[in-house]
Amino acid sequence: MDSAAKDEMQPALLPGSSCPGPEWPEQERAERLARGAALKWASGIFYRPEQLARLSQYRSREVQRTCSLEARIKSVVQSYLEGVKTGMWQLARALEAVHGAREALGQARGLLRGMAEAAQTLEPLRERVAQHKQLQALSQLLPRLRAVPAAVAHTQTLIGAQQLLEAYVSLRELEQLREETWEALGGLELPIFERLGPLAEALGQAVEAAAGAAGKLAREDPALLVAAVRVAEVDAGCTTSLEQAPRDWRQRCLRALQEGLEQIHFGTPLLPGPGALEGWLEALRVALPAELAAAEALIAPCCPPHYKVVQLWAHTLHSGLRHCLQQLLEEPELGAADAFTLLHWALHVYLGPEMMGSLELGPEADVSQLAPLLTLENIEHLETTFVAKVQASVAQWLQKALDGEVAEWSREQEPDTDTSGFYHSPMPAIVLQILEENIRVASRVSESLQQRVHGMALSELGAFLRSFSDALIRFSRDHLRGEAMAPHYVPYLLASLNHQSALSSSVSVLQPDGVASGAMAPVEAALDELQRRICRLVLEALLVELQPLFEALPSRQWLSSSEVLDDACERTARFCQDFWRVRNPAVQLLLAEAERTVVLQYLRALMQGRLVCRGADERTQAAERLRHDAAQLRELFLGLGLEESVQCAPVLLALRELLNLRDPTLLGLEVAGLRQQFPDVSEDHVSALLDLRGDVSREQRLAALSSLQAGPQPSPAVGRRALFSLVPAPTPAPSSCLPSGPCA
Repeated sequence: MDSAAKDEMQPALLPGSSCPGPEWPEQERAERLARGAALKWASGIFYRPEQLARLSQYRSREVQRTCSLEARIKSVVQSYLEGVKTGMWQLARALEAVHGAREALGQARGLLRGMAEAAQTLEPLRERVAQHKQLQALSQLLPRLRAVPAAVAHTQTLIGAQQLLEAYVSLRELEQLREETWEALGGLELPIFERLGPLAEALGQAVEAAAGAAGKLAREDPALLVAAVRVAEVDAGCTTSLEQAPRDWRQRCLRALQEGLEQIHFGTPLLPGPGALEGWLEALRVALPAELAAAEALIAPCCPPHYKVVQLWAHTLHSGLRHCLQQLLEEPELGAADAFTLLHWALHVYLGPEMMGSLELGPEADVSQLAPLLTLENIEHLETTFVAKVQASVAQWLQKALDGEVAEWSREQEPDTDTSGFYHSPMPAIVLQILEENIRVASRVSESLQQRVHGMALSELGAFLRSFSDALIRFSRDHLRGEAMAPHYVPYLLASLNHQSALSSSVSVLQPDGVASGAMAPVEAALDELQRRICRLVLEALLVELQPLFEALPSRQWLSSSEVLDDACERTARFCQDFWRVRNPAVQLLLAEAERTVVLQYLRALMQGRLVCRGADERTQAAERLRHDAAQLRELFLGLGLEESVQCAPVLLALRELLNLRDPTLLGLEVAGLRQQFPDVSEDHVSALLDLRGDVSREQRLAALSSLQAGPQPSPAVGRRALFSLVPAPTPAPSSCLPSGPCA
């Protein structure tokens, strides 16, 4: 390619542009890379001498490839130059079109400026035309405009006369005239129509007042109620071209219906005061169903179907009542009676067949799906209030019953008896009746309240039993110290035992269905503890009678005479003569403990070491005395009604065998047999009995005591009561109540 052609292919530089140099940096770098690659290829191809023979072939091939590349490059550059030429031609044509559009826009701008100047000259004429149209419209409306003040006064008179439909028609005519005038004057409102706003508001208030008195009007003047509703409905369908807020008389009418109904039944002045809640709720029980029936029969026919009057009435009464009850609960704390009445009424009466669940009411009156009258928090609060108030009242009543019972303990007369001769008092029946009645009443409300009251009743019964026990202790202490001698101390203790039996046998009435039986365990334990305490007090009184007599036992007089035990039996019989007035099974327990007390006193006396037999004759006498005394005690308590199987006197017969044994070397067998019958016998007891014999050597004593440990272990006996473990040996101990056993 010649140099002239190459100059034509190079693009011309614009004036003022700088030339980058003979070669571009990228071109120079590409050329270096190409030369390096060619040298690397050539060095690899011609590395061996035999390859140099093919140098001419490689040269001709590279020449052909170079010519091909130059032809392709020429074609590409030529195509590029043709595209540039075409683009330059199109840009020239576009520039000419832009110059032509600019000239056309300049001409249009001049024309518009001239038209604006011409329009400004026509503006006064346009204003005159508008004024002419307004004057023409006013001239046509002038007769009607002159009648506006009279029409406004007439409409006001109709409203005052409660002719609502006529008043509404007159008001609409005035409003239409105002709209026509407003449109004719181009949005200008005349001062003559300023009274239409207050006039419309007066009519709206009249409609609201009629709707608020719907119940009364439905009975006395249903036409007025119908007129008010029709006015509200017709106005709801009217539109106006004036930019005014809608009157929305329909919603105002519905609100007035609700507010009037709420005011009648739940107005603030009608809220019940303290103690008047039951009467107020009873009045509502009668009034609300009657109100719904009246709404269905009288008010619903006066209103459109979409008002759903019965449903509106039911929901309004429900929400009003709910709001009223919430206000009541915000007042100072209710009493127990009011809390119970409100709970029972809200949970059972309100939705029951006597009120909202009546079959006479249609499905529209159903309020069961609405929010409940009392929330869960309200119910919790009322139940807590009721239980707290009832607990305080129950505690007072139980304390009064206990005070009345305690006051009778110092009487000159014996305790009262029933027809069977048992000591009797109304106190247990009163206590259980108070508690059972409260549980039964609570069950009428809800299971949760019943459980709360049941727990409260058991708690108060436990407190009452503790107070009863404390009162008995004070009564016994004052009597034994001589501070307040009771003429009939023991009979009133026996009467208290009957009270405990009555409470124990009847406490099951406090166990409602569905409550775990374990809830009664604390009360049953408290009753058992009370029984044991009363038994201890009775036995302490018996010990006071018997201890002076057993101070002289055993003795030489005891060996030769039964006078000591005769006196003891006589005093015991006299002491126990009123035991028959105690009901079973308490009387059997009391007799068994009394018999064991006598036997224990007998054993204590034997263990004191007051007597040592001086020979075989005295040992025989002592053994015979033990046999005689055991028989005498057996006959005594059989006569008092104690079963022989539970008596402790046979222990004296076992001791008789120990004393009656003639060969001291066989004492080990007797001691082992004694331990089999009475496992709680100890070495001290056996040693004291051997001292009583008076003929046991040291070796024989050691042999007998060793047999106590070496002998076979006693078989466990179910129900075997302790004897020797309660007898101190050999040191005497002061009198005390029994520390263990059934009444310990």
